[in-house]
Amino acid sequence: MKNNAPRALLVLADGTSYEGFSFGGSGTLMGEVVFNTGMTGYQEVLTDPSYCGQIVTFTYPELGNTGVNAEDEESSKPQVMGAIARNICRRPSNWRSTQSLPDYLKEHNIPGIYGIDTRALTRKIRTMGAINGAISTEILDPVELLDRVQKAPSMAGLNLVRQVTTKEIYEWSEPTDAAWEFNPSVGENKQQFTVVAIDFGVKRNILRRLASYGCRVIVVPANTPPEEILKYNPDGIFLSNGPGDPSAVTEGIETTKQLLQSSKPVFGICMGHQIMGLSLGAETFKLKFGHRGLNQPAGLQQQVEITSQNHGFAIDADSLASEVEITHLNLNDRTVAGLRHKSLPFFSVQYHPEASPGPHDADYLFERFVSTMAGLDKKNTKE
Repeated sequence: MKNNAPRALLVLADGTSYEGFSFGGSGTLMGEVVFNTGMTGYQEVLTDPSYCGQIVTFTYPELGNTGVNAEDEESSKPQVMGAIARNICRRPSNWRSTQSLPDYLKEHNIPGIYGIDTRALTRKIRTMGAINGAISTEILDPVELLDRVQKAPSMAGLNLVRQVTTKEIYEWSEPTDAAWEFNPSVGENKQQFTVVAIDFGVKRNILRRLASYGCRVIVVPANTPPEEILKYNPDGIFLSNGPGDPSAVTEGIETTKQLLQSSKPVFGICMGHQIMGLSLGAETFKLKFGHRGLNQPAGLQQQVEITSQNHGFAIDADSLASEVEITHLNLNDRTVAGLRHKSLPFFSVQYHPEASPGPHDADYLFERFVSTMAGLDKKNTKE
């Protein structure tokens, strides 16, 4: 059957080009081309602020089968620059679906390309590393589009937090929907703790998990001064996930350095983990192609949890100070996946214990954060 969809073109910075068909918005966009190995959860991926500045290749060959719905959004809109798929579904089948994926991306003017060999593209990224690229529905000449791509900035050194952080302080109180709650211990905590969450690009499900464990969550912009944060007299401080190069988020690093001096419990996830490490004197580096998927093993000392991950940078283990220890490693490449301070109540993980999408193996970390605020838990590793 002839495909009458508009044509689209994907060009990588090395000159490789892929011809396909357009779905979603139209125009020309540039970003870092990465791949995600998840077999589900595409809407959560598309709306995760950590993907700001990136074009996501979905390795699962079918995209859009279950449509989209408001409950699965991790932010107020898609955050990716663009999407790449093998096949797409325009007529979804799911009782929760309110809109098709192509219509959803078109509404938000996020271009996508489908009909290309995503397996070949993924193998190329694994070999070469994450690479800048462009999708266009208007420039179909590979040479002309390549010229645009080669002028795009590298992800290394790029501070994208300013594009996704909240502009206003707000309070979050919505827990995980009772119909979807999976942890029977949630709700047992009768003492409410005030947590200030620094928004580097926070996912909504992180806020839901904190609220589910009884926390009063106050979300503040990434550039909020430490003295303003401490005015809330928080029981704990949360450092969120976010996009770009963590070492470029200098205001967040400086704020965290000062907040750590208060010795209040601090919990960091993803970029928050990297920010904490940088604040404690460590260094970060760019991974070749990053970790983006729902089945990444992490652990230490024969303890393993399957985790959801989405990051392109990691902490250099050799740069850690003596008072900081590794609690988790990514068991695929042995990069640092978790840290804790040996004597102070600070801990962090590189992966996403809130899942959404992904497994719930690491949900205990939210409970641990609450226990730390209550003064009941002096350790920050899984028992």
